[in-house]
Amino acid sequence: MKHQFKFQKILDLREREKEEAFAQYEESVKKFEYVAEQLYGLLKKKEELESFQASQLAKGFSIREIRHYQQFIGNLNKTIEHYQRLVITARNRMNWCGEKLKDSNIEMKKYEKMKEKSHLHFMELEKQVENSQLDEMTSVQYFHREGMR
Repeated sequence: MKHQFKFQKILDLREREKEEAFAQYEESVKKFEYVAEQLYGLLKKKEELESFQASQLAKGFSIREIRHYQQFIGNLNKTIEHYQRLVITARNRMNWCGEKLKDSNIEMKKYEKMKEKSHLHFMELEKQVENSQLDEMTSVQYFHREGMR
């Protein structure tokens, strides 16, 4: 006789939910990494630009060039602020997806544990039935031998 877990469909559903949560988490991690790399690139570009501007100021720079670089740095700062907000949003999404994945995993583990306990209980019952049948067969054989004497 085969064991049939009564909550198998729910376990399957929880497993699919966990897989979906994992896929969402992976996607959110990729998005976070991408946005963080973009921010890093912008910060590095700003640092290089400021270093270049400082070296040019030491050599002598026209006012027009100074204004041009200041305007460029100002625009770069706005872009950096935008990417900082994107990084915060992406980090929050990644953390939320991580919590959702953890919760899905916990739910699935609960049903797996229930399935394991149910299977052990089924095996115990099957063993009891088997022992009962063996006892009955032994009793029948014993009475059959006693009746022949």
